Amino acid sequence: MAPKWQSALLPQSKKPKSAPSPKLEDKSASPGLPKGEKIQQEAIEHIDEVQNEIDRLNEQASEEILKVEQKYNKLRQSFFQKRSELIAKIPNFWVTTFVNHPQVSALLGEEDEEALHYLTRVEVTEFEDIKSGYRIDFYFVENPYFENKVLSKEFHLNESGDPSSKSTEIKWKSGKDLTKRSSQTQNKASRKRQHEEPESFFTWFTDHSDAGADELEEVIKDDIWPNPLQYYLVPDMDDEEGEAEDDDDDDEEEEGLEDLDEEGDKGKKDEDEDDDEGEEGEEDEGEDD
Repeated sequence: MAPKWQSALLPQSKKPKSAPSPKLEDKSASPGLPKGEKIQQEAIEHIDEVQNEIDRLNEQASEEILKVEQKYNKLRQSFFQKRSELIAKIPNFWVTTFVNHPQVSALLGEEDEEALHYLTRVEVTEFEDIKSGYRIDFYFVENPYFENKVLSKEFHLNESGDPSSKSTEIKWKSGKDLTKRSSQTQNKASRKRQHEEPESFFTWFTDHSDAGADELEEVIKDDIWPNPLQYYLVPDMDDEEGEAEDDDDDDEEEEGLEDLDEEGDKGKKDEDEDDDEGEEGEEDEGEDD
């Protein structure tokens, strides 16, 4: 069974590896083929030749794209560094970002959030050649949970494309191992609640069972890291939506009051008309007498 930190995340799309074109049997020299089949066979052989050229261009394009990625990866580093320096001026930036992320928040228990309040910096560093993997670093200040100042997890692809991972061993302080306490918390919570608390976020650092299915690392690398500000600002966006809803309610109330005023004016006008008709009727009766 996959850990909850994997199952709670939406699967990320992966580019399928291009399969080599199957080799065709040479039937061009086969005697006695009907004319129609011979034409089809020749067409298939020509398609295979064209497909080989397409595959060759695709490989060439991949090499060129990789060179461009390597170039711009170096150019981005100074901007990432500047961004990290600015983020450091904002208290609780990263824990807020993770809590606001719809997928990562599903992995966070209360104690995980407490521990992540000591997180000051997150960095994703791609290896120089890019294609062999990358590393995710979490920087912490002194905290009551573990001794480490940096927790890292690396992801590698070997020449055959098989993924693997390794990470920093977390040096938990006495009685503070959240990966062990999470199961105990779940058992207690299950007696009182219908839902269970998620496994500890820090279990992710110790799980290397299936690096190819590590969806949390993909979320951090491909979604959060490129633009963490969009998730940090989610509460402000909610406040704006709330203010907009309040404005709509105020407009509806004003429209309702205007409708009441119009109905009141109309009713008053009808009463005045009735009074005028009554007075005219009395005058007519007086004249008849």
